[in-house]
This record gives sequence, C-alpha cells and structure tokens, in this order.
Amino acid sequence: MSHSLIRLSEVQRRTGYSKAWIYRLLKEERFPASIKIGSRAVAFIESEIDEWIDQRISESRPKTA
Repeated sequence: MSHSLIRLSEVQRRTGYSKAWIYRLLKEERFPASIKIGSRAVAFIESEIDEWIDQRISESRPKTA
C-alpha cells in the first residue's frame, strides 16, 4: 500500500482551517494524527485527511430514507 504525505500548509488549504485550529483538534483527538518527518517537520497521511474530509461532508448531509 502506498501512502502519500502532505504538509500542514496543504492540510490547511484542503480543510480551510487555521494552524491553531488543526492543532487544537489534534490535541482533542478529533483530527488524523500527524507524523514526524524531521526534527522540526510534520506531515499528514493524505488518505487519512481525505477520509476525514469525506466524513465531515457525510455528517453535514441530511440522511435519506
């Protein structure tokens, strides 16, 4: 399985969230965890971010019978 990593700036662009809000959600365990890729760098697994966004979209749509 291939995983692509994206940096925080891309996560911000995709979600529309600020850096501070993303870190708050991370602290509350309501956002996909970041991974350390260097001494001062983190990234996110692209597929996890995409799934999280898809879940938010699904939750915002009315359920049809």
